Amino acid sequence: QVQLVESGGGLVQAGDSLRLSCAASGRTLSIYNIGWFRQAPGKEREFVAGIMWTGGSTYYANSVKGRFTISRDNAKKQVYLQMNTLKPEDTAVYYCSASPTGRQYAYARPQTYDYWGQGTQVTVSS
Repeated sequence: QVQLVESGGGLVQAGDSLRLSCAASGRTLSIYNIGWFRQAPGKEREFVAGIMWTGGSTYYANSVKGRFTISRDNAKKQVYLQMNTLKPEDTAVYYCSASPTGRQYAYARPQTYDYWGQGTQVTVSS
Protein backbone atom coordinates (compact mmCIF):
# COMPACT_ATOMS: atom_id res chain seq x y z
CA GLN A 1 0.00 0.00 0.00
CA VAL A 2 1.14 3.56 -0.70
CA GLN A 3 -0.02 6.89 0.67
CA LEU A 4 0.04 9.98 -1.54
CA VAL A 5 0.11 13.64 -0.54
CA GLU A 6 -0.10 16.45 -3.09
CA SER A 7 1.28 19.94 -2.61
CA GLY A 8 2.14 23.03 -4.59
CA GLY A 9 -1.27 24.29 -5.55
CA GLY A 10 -2.30 27.90 -5.26
CA LEU A 11 -3.80 30.97 -6.86
CA VAL A 12 -1.99 32.25 -9.95
CA GLN A 13 -2.72 34.42 -12.95
CA ALA A 14 -3.19 33.20 -16.48
CA GLY A 15 0.18 32.58 -18.11
CA ASP A 16 1.91 31.75 -14.84
CA SER A 17 3.51 28.45 -13.87
CA LEU A 18 3.13 26.07 -10.95
CA ARG A 19 4.82 22.84 -9.99
CA LEU A 20 2.76 20.28 -8.15
CA SER A 21 4.43 17.59 -6.09
CA CYS A 22 3.13 14.21 -5.02
CA ALA A 23 4.95 12.65 -2.09
CA ALA A 24 4.59 8.92 -1.56
CA SER A 25 5.02 7.00 1.65
CA GLY A 26 4.67 3.35 2.46
CA ARG A 27 5.76 0.96 -0.24
CA THR A 28 8.43 1.88 -2.74
CA LEU A 29 7.21 4.24 -5.43
CA SER A 30 8.93 2.34 -8.22
CA ILE A 31 6.30 -0.38 -8.33
CA TYR A 32 3.57 2.06 -9.31
CA ASN A 33 2.59 3.88 -12.45
CA ILE A 34 1.42 7.36 -11.49
CA GLY A 35 -1.30 9.56 -12.87
CA TRP A 36 -2.43 13.12 -12.30
CA PHE A 37 -6.13 13.88 -12.57
CA ARG A 38 -8.15 17.01 -11.94
CA GLN A 39 -11.71 17.81 -11.06
CA ALA A 40 -13.42 21.15 -11.51
CA PRO A 41 -16.66 22.04 -9.70
CA GLY A 42 -19.62 20.31 -11.32
CA LYS A 43 -17.42 18.27 -13.65
CA GLU A 44 -16.18 14.72 -13.69
CA ARG A 45 -12.62 13.86 -12.73
CA GLU A 46 -10.46 13.97 -15.84
CA PHE A 47 -7.06 12.60 -16.76
CA VAL A 48 -4.21 15.10 -17.00
CA ALA A 49 -0.94 13.16 -17.23
CA GLY A 50 0.54 9.75 -16.53
CA ILE A 51 4.00 8.26 -16.17
CA MET A 52 5.21 4.68 -16.19
CA TRP A 53 7.13 3.35 -13.21
CA THR A 54 10.44 3.63 -15.05
CA GLY A 55 9.74 7.21 -16.06
CA GLY A 56 10.43 6.21 -19.63
CA SER A 57 6.92 6.73 -20.96
CA THR A 58 4.65 9.68 -20.33
CA TYR A 59 1.11 10.46 -21.42
CA TYR A 60 -0.87 13.67 -21.56
CA ALA A 61 -4.39 14.88 -22.14
CA ASN A 62 -4.66 16.90 -25.33
CA SER A 63 -5.71 19.94 -23.33
CA VAL A 64 -2.37 20.11 -21.50
CA LYS A 65 0.04 18.67 -24.05
CA GLY A 66 2.94 21.04 -24.61
CA ARG A 67 2.21 22.99 -21.42
CA PHE A 68 2.45 20.37 -18.65
CA THR A 69 5.29 17.97 -17.90
CA ILE A 70 5.11 14.97 -15.60
CA SER A 71 8.26 13.54 -14.04
CA ARG A 72 9.26 11.34 -11.15
CA ASP A 73 12.15 10.66 -8.80
CA ASN A 74 11.69 7.17 -7.40
CA ALA A 75 14.59 7.53 -4.99
CA LYS A 76 12.91 10.56 -3.42
CA LYS A 77 9.45 9.01 -3.74
CA GLN A 78 8.23 12.11 -5.54
CA VAL A 79 6.22 12.74 -8.67
CA TYR A 80 5.96 16.19 -10.16
CA LEU A 81 3.64 18.02 -12.50
CA GLN A 82 5.18 21.14 -14.00
CA MET A 83 2.40 23.35 -15.31
CA ASN A 84 3.29 26.22 -17.61
CA THR A 85 1.19 28.80 -19.42
CA LEU A 86 -1.72 28.16 -17.12
CA LYS A 87 -5.22 29.02 -18.28
CA PRO A 88 -8.39 29.73 -16.30
CA GLU A 89 -9.79 26.42 -17.56
CA ASP A 90 -6.99 24.64 -15.69
CA THR A 91 -8.67 25.62 -12.43
CA ALA A 92 -9.48 22.44 -10.51
CA VAL A 93 -8.47 20.22 -7.64
CA TYR A 94 -5.52 18.15 -8.79
CA TYR A 95 -5.03 14.59 -7.58
CA CYS A 96 -2.16 12.18 -7.95
CA SER A 97 -2.88 8.48 -8.08
CA ALA A 98 -0.98 5.20 -8.14
CA SER A 99 -1.57 2.11 -10.21
CA PRO A 100 0.38 -1.04 -9.35
CA THR A 101 2.60 -2.41 -12.08
CA GLY A 102 1.83 -5.87 -13.38
CA ARG A 103 -1.52 -4.90 -14.82
CA GLN A 104 -2.41 -3.19 -18.07
CA TYR A 105 -1.81 0.52 -17.63
CA ALA A 106 -4.89 2.21 -19.00
CA TYR A 107 -3.51 5.55 -17.90
CA ALA A 108 -6.55 7.72 -18.64
CA ARG A 109 -9.08 5.62 -16.73
CA PRO A 110 -9.54 6.48 -13.03
CA GLN A 111 -10.44 2.84 -12.41
CA THR A 112 -6.85 1.93 -13.23
CA TYR A 113 -5.61 3.54 -10.03
CA ASP A 114 -5.89 2.02 -6.59
CA TYR A 115 -4.56 4.87 -4.46
CA TRP A 116 -5.37 8.57 -4.45
CA GLY A 117 -4.15 11.62 -2.62
CA GLN A 118 -6.41 14.21 -1.02
CA GLY A 119 -5.88 16.76 -3.79
CA THR A 120 -4.46 20.26 -4.06
CA GLN A 121 -6.39 23.27 -5.36
CA VAL A 122 -5.15 25.15 -8.39
CA THR A 123 -6.93 28.38 -9.26
CA VAL A 124 -6.00 30.38 -12.34
CA SER A 125 -7.41 33.88 -12.63
CA SER A 126 -7.86 35.65 -15.95
